[in-house]
Amino acid sequence: MAADPPAAGTVRIAVGQLASGVSPKDNLAAIERETARAADRGADVVVFPEAAMARFGIPLGPVAEPLDGPWATAVRELAARTGVLVVAGMFVPAEDGRVRNTLLITGRGVDTHYDKVHLFDAFGFAESATVAPGDRAVTADLGDVRIGFATCYDVRFPGLFTRLADEGARLILVPASWGAGPGKLEQWEVLVRARALDSTCWIVAAGQADPSTVGPALDTRAPTGIGHSAVVSPLGEVVARLSAEPGLLLHDVDLAEVAAARRAVPVLANRRALP
Repeated sequence: MAADPPAAGTVRIAVGQLASGVSPKDNLAAIERETARAADRGADVVVFPEAAMARFGIPLGPVAEPLDGPWATAVRELAARTGVLVVAGMFVPAEDGRVRNTLLITGRGVDTHYDKVHLFDAFGFAESATVAPGDRAVTADLGDVRIGFATCYDVRFPGLFTRLADEGARLILVPASWGAGPGKLEQWEVLVRARALDSTCWIVAAGQADPSTVGPALDTRAPTGIGHSAVVSPLGEVVARLSAEPGLLLHDVDLAEVAAARRAVPVLANRRALP
């Protein structure tokens, strides 16, 4: 039985929290399965984590493909077949021999991509050693709803989120593969909620599941995920979340709450430039 459609003025968002492995083919199969489930439940958008193509902790050059390569083409075909906007993290060859950490954004008349701007050179990990940074903010329009995009470590940089709001975003999608460690879950939750408050946007944060929930703990310092994907309101309230395990989360995002939040707490309008 088909799900009831989302109410007028809302966008039904699905988060596919995966525990991606090392095989792009196997990970594509998981994306196909979860997208079909999301479409059956009436989703407008399904967002998968950063590194959905292949997890961190392996050489990225051999798995990277161009945006017109077979992996991205298969995701485009999936989006067309299901009628859902699909957002999924992949790796694309960069001109200097590194790769780009890219969100493929496709379906519903949209075909664009976002290259992660802020690279995770922190907590003893150097993403920039193998990944080249992006240099532009990206939005896409789903009907009359403008959506912004950010990736994982970007969430520590509020300027990107206010920039996206200035460009008309009312909803920002944040795929991630968050690094584990003491205090990291607390940081993830605080940062996602803070960026909602900074931008007075809905934030949908889609993390890689904790790989230890599906198999042995991975012997790597790479950020391979902690789960805890979340949907956060423009006033910073967590309205839906997952735990550490893989799962599919759906939530109807009410865009009227953005306007209400911006009337109540007009932080974007109240900003002042300091000399």
